[in-house]
Amino acid sequence: MSEAKRTIQPKLIEVQWYFVAMVTAAIAISYFDRQTLPVAISAIQRTIPLNDQQFSWLQFSFLIPYALLYAAGGRMLDVLGTRRGLLLIMLWWSIACALHGLAMNFAFLMLARCLLGMGEGGAFPAAARVVAEWIPLHQRSTAMGIINAGTAIGSVLAPPLIGIVLLTSGWRMVFFAAGAVGIAWVIWWSVSYRGSNTASIDTLDARLVAQQLSFLDIVSMRKVQVLVFAKFMSDSAWYFYLFWLPKYLYDVRGFDVKHVSYYAWIPYAASGVGSFLGGWLSSNLLSRGRSLDFSRKFVLGLSALFMPVVMLVPHVPVGWALMFFSIAFFCQQSWSGLIMTLPADIFPLSAVGSVSGLVGFGGAIGGAIFGVVAGFLLSRGFGYGMLFFIVGTFHLIGFLAILLLGGRLQPLRTSDLLQIESQL
Repeated sequence: MSEAKRTIQPKLIEVQWYFVAMVTAAIAISYFDRQTLPVAISAIQRTIPLNDQQFSWLQFSFLIPYALLYAAGGRMLDVLGTRRGLLLIMLWWSIACALHGLAMNFAFLMLARCLLGMGEGGAFPAAARVVAEWIPLHQRSTAMGIINAGTAIGSVLAPPLIGIVLLTSGWRMVFFAAGAVGIAWVIWWSVSYRGSNTASIDTLDARLVAQQLSFLDIVSMRKVQVLVFAKFMSDSAWYFYLFWLPKYLYDVRGFDVKHVSYYAWIPYAASGVGSFLGGWLSSNLLSRGRSLDFSRKFVLGLSALFMPVVMLVPHVPVGWALMFFSIAFFCQQSWSGLIMTLPADIFPLSAVGSVSGLVGFGGAIGGAIFGVVAGFLLSRGFGYGMLFFIVGTFHLIGFLAILLLGGRLQPLRTSDLLQIESQL
């Protein structure tokens, strides 16, 4: 290797992981922003009275636009490119987050929640595109694991930081401050990010074919449908944990704002560790010569296997409950990071945003539907025990779908795409 190449290669590696760090920060901000309402809910209810059913509708009003814009945002990113697309997405959701602070009634909260969901829908498709643009195949699950750990960073920071703001400045300032942080990130991104001209060279010929495939062509692919269903099942559980855990601790375990600030971050910290370790383990298996199919499915199956521990939560003391939540969060984010790596593993760059968007769409729709079901059941006297039992089965169902219906996980070749096109 020439001296020039030795100099360029380390700089390229530094840039690759710098951009991964930027997107990790964006995902952290997105999860902080979506946690503002659940963590601040007890304070908000003193100004705007809300029952369990109304709380579930607030989550629904976030998740339905989130789902729709997940799919549309993914396609938009494939058209506009990663830099411009993510800049617009982040600016939108930061302003939407700040709007929550102006709410005077339930209807305004629903509107602000809807706008927030619309903006955040494009975050993970953008992350998948950054990984596809900059990171080689054998490191992609590690990169996506790091990015997905941003969900934990945002969620871990949310309870204590929001608790401090609640105790010092009131709930409205929570939303204003969160929006300001997002706008600061937009400025950072606008001056830092550039696209890669060397991404996915191994599938360059496939990209030319993929550009001829319409959005409906992509929807019709069986692998896409299986991934969407698996994400639908797993995120039905995840969004239930994400939005209802603080309320469960308030309502059932007798926590106040200080207790939630002290303890609610623990499961989210575990989720960050799980996200990183799941991605690292899968990358390690791949580096040791195991196939992409085995490396991804082995860790996905291992993650799904431990999810039913959440069924024990209502039957144990609060310390054990937090431990079981932590195990479930650990495994969920190990699973989630790998599921969101698969579009970059399998599909060419020009389709990664669209596929990631569809997968995320399935997850958000699942979360929206089950969130309303949860609110309906709780408002009619059913306890959390039934809900935890139900969601404890969802990841196993999703994994069985991948195992039995998804076929072999491997990058699509030009011949695969030509065959798909000829069948449409």
